[in-house]
Formats: sequence, structure tokens, C-alpha cells
Amino acid sequence: MKFICPLIVANNMEISRNFYEKVLDQKVQYDFGENVSFEGGFVIHLKSHFSDLININKNDIAQKSNNSELYFEEADLDSFLQKLKDIDSIEYVHGLKEQPWGQRVIRFYDPDMHIVEIGEPMESVVKRLLREGLSVEETSKRTSMPEEFIRQFL
Repeated sequence: MKFICPLIVANNMEISRNFYEKVLDQKVQYDFGENVSFEGGFVIHLKSHFSDLININKNDIAQKSNNSELYFEEADLDSFLQKLKDIDSIEYVHGLKEQPWGQRVIRFYDPDMHIVEIGEPMESVVKRLLREGLSVEETSKRTSMPEEFIRQFL
């Protein structure tokens, strides 16, 4: 068996698709109308159509359940954060914060109240910590990344 992708429901395909394309710079792989897959490996599916497929009332599909998230990485996190500031409709789970392993992340909701996390790639975290003066050993301890991985950025 092979896992293919996560699928999330959307109340309005135009709004959701616009969010993922314009805000998160995702590229559409296939557009089937009620179902749109993105090159990043996830799918949005129209809620009313999805509820018909699984034979449940669309009102029984939970929103803002806070039990999962779509995770993305952005090497230029500071520029992305500036872009987010210009979008008034964004509802934040939390602002920018640094995880215990040094990675900076932000979480917010998409138009259908699915959590979206944007984090720095670990390569960027390692480079930043080294620039801040941490040694290879200290960076390894902080990030849990192997020293061999860290040395490639010296």
C-alpha cells in the first residue's frame, strides 16, 4: 500500500484555491472542479461534494478542530511574514515563535479553518545559529541535527 496525500475540505473552492495559490505560492497539479491537487502533495475538495461521497451531512464535517495541520517550509521566512502582515483576513493560531530546537515558525488558519504552519527549513536554522556564533557542537545539541549535517554549512 502507498500513501498518496492528505485531503482537506473547502467550503468555497475559489477562495481556498486563491489562498493556497496567492498566499502560499502553491502550484495546481490537477483541477477537477470539486477537487484540486497541488504539486506540494495535498488536495482541497469541495465540502458539499465530499460529504456526498462519504454519505454524511456536510454540517457533520468539523471546522477548526485544531487536530492537524499542513506544514510548509519557507527559506525566506522574514519576507513571507511581511507578506502576511498585508493580509487582514488571516486569523493566527500564534505569531512567530522559536521552537525548542531553534526553528522559527508561525501558525494560522486557512479560509476553512485548517491550521497552516510555516517554518524555516532546518538548513536555514543551522545557518542562522552558526551566524549567531554557536559552535558545531552547540548547534547540534540545540537542533538535534547531526554534526556532519551542520559542518556542510561552514
